[in-house]
Amino acid sequence: MWLALAFLSAALLGFYDVFKKQSLKNNAVIPVLFLNTLFCSLIFLPFIVLSACGNSWVESSIFHVPMVGWESHQYIVLKSCIVLSSWLLGYFGIKHLPITLVGPINATRPVMVLIGAMLVFGERLNLYQWIGVLLAIFSFFLLSRSGKKEGIDFKHNRWVFAVVGAAVMGAVSGLYDKYLMAPVSEGGIGLDRMAVQSWYNLYQCAMMGAMLLLLWYPKRKTTTPFHWHWAIIFISLFLSAADFVYFYALSLDDAMISIVSMVRRGSVIVSFLFGAMVFKEKNLRSKAIDLLLILIGMVFLYLGSC
Repeated sequence: MWLALAFLSAALLGFYDVFKKQSLKNNAVIPVLFLNTLFCSLIFLPFIVLSACGNSWVESSIFHVPMVGWESHQYIVLKSCIVLSSWLLGYFGIKHLPITLVGPINATRPVMVLIGAMLVFGERLNLYQWIGVLLAIFSFFLLSRSGKKEGIDFKHNRWVFAVVGAAVMGAVSGLYDKYLMAPVSEGGIGLDRMAVQSWYNLYQCAMMGAMLLLLWYPKRKTTTPFHWHWAIIFISLFLSAADFVYFYALSLDDAMISIVSMVRRGSVIVSFLFGAMVFKEKNLRSKAIDLLLILIGMVFLYLGSC
């Protein structure tokens, strides 16, 4: 069940990346990201309110948001900071780079999660996992060669560094999710998935609201202007659905964060296809080979984690 949910989350994430790319075309990043956090908050706010009021339908459903104390909220605030850092870097990166480059870079995130698990949790990699890691590193090198054909130098392009930074912070977020929702008996703190997802969206909205007013609004006339695009709403809808399915999968017995993280990176297939067919991006053959190597690496990671 949790594996099927991971595949569903991957498909939803792919469409989320597509709508994100469309929304950021010739558009200001900070207002788009603020609206994303705002709409996500509006999706979950009714569940928080209804749960607090003791609504019987919500209390008996998977949408129930339990009350948690300030100690738990501190962990959720940190989760919000980690995710928002990843989003800020990722939004700026995907605005300035082809989605057929950004997607494969993001697809290396499971490798970062695995390396993080090795460094933080003391896990040891087996032969299959090492093959997956090495294939991901090699494919990243090939991606840099594909990028040069479009005038993108991976060593000196700040947007490439932004996307890599977003992937690193995303990997940190994945490891932190394991800690947040794992039972106390397994070394976690056992937070409820709906409490985490609902409240971290609200905290992110507050942070982005402050950033919008303090950083973007005073300089709005001298920077890239903001214009409304209907794709902005779909960013929030697909992201909220993808994260809901993701958190629900992690809450199930025997769910493995390493496998879920790897499967979710399959979202790159959806975004890559849209980059080819809708955005008409270039050098698709060489990028497809790079992507294939990454996917093969993910298969080895899967085999090594079973």
